[in-house]
Amino acid sequence: MTEWKINHETKEKIKLHQPIMIEGLPGIGNVGKIAVDFLIEELKAKKLCSFFSYKFPHSVFIGEDNLVEMPKLEMYYKSFSGEKGKNKKNTSGKGKRDLILLTGDIQPIDEESCYRFCEEVLNIAKEYKCTEVVTTGGIGLQNIPEKPKVYCTSNDAQLLKSYTKNGLSVEKEIYGIVGPIMGVSGILLSMGKRMDVKAVSLLAQTFGHPMYLGIKGAKELLKVIDLKFNYGIDLKKMSKEIIEVEKQLMQKTKALTSEVSKSQAGAKAGTREVGYIG
Repeated sequence: MTEWKINHETKEKIKLHQPIMIEGLPGIGNVGKIAVDFLIEELKAKKLCSFFSYKFPHSVFIGEDNLVEMPKLEMYYKSFSGEKGKNKKNTSGKGKRDLILLTGDIQPIDEESCYRFCEEVLNIAKEYKCTEVVTTGGIGLQNIPEKPKVYCTSNDAQLLKSYTKNGLSVEKEIYGIVGPIMGVSGILLSMGKRMDVKAVSLLAQTFGHPMYLGIKGAKELLKVIDLKFNYGIDLKKMSKEIIEVEKQLMQKTKALTSEVSKSQAGAKAGTREVGYIG
């Protein structure tokens, strides 16, 4: 049995107002991780806790200071209580809901540790009375999408409708188009169903190559999240990052697109998604 050790940043329980939990871990194009890391930085979120397991990958990273760092799985929180100004309320007129943000360098490495990890995450969601969990991921295409689409699925029919019928620019027809959702992004939904936690997954199109950073897809995810919850995210900062990074990557990815399309001739280029999502 996999044990997950949780290190809380403070002994006192943080008080949060109807929090939404948003997950963004590494996957195709890292679109979810890019989006959630941007939220953490933009909203100046504080660390809630970190996770450790003896089933972490047996490797470490080397930091800019030339010292080793362990892989990280962390939760952050943002409380909007006490904020001044008109942005403290969402479009419904109710108080803006607080955030719990799950990010990290890795995903659990096997099936059992993934399920155990998701169980721990959902226990925290229930502890803080999260009203819903939002997972994020990438859909790997054979070409670089000019304007990535965002698809949506859920473990609750009414929650799904709230994302697909409110002008959020979310594609509602996902059956037969998107393959299985792998890793934490998918298992949080299935375990959420078992543990009575409503959850939705937002999946953005991106280029399905391991060297490609899906910043455009991440921006589309953030657009949906901001339209849904009105957090006042400054997407202009993300736009600047897109221009700077994609100029450097474009020449390489053009060549890679051609190679990937040839190797996956069984699907229509640019119209069918690669099966793996994360």
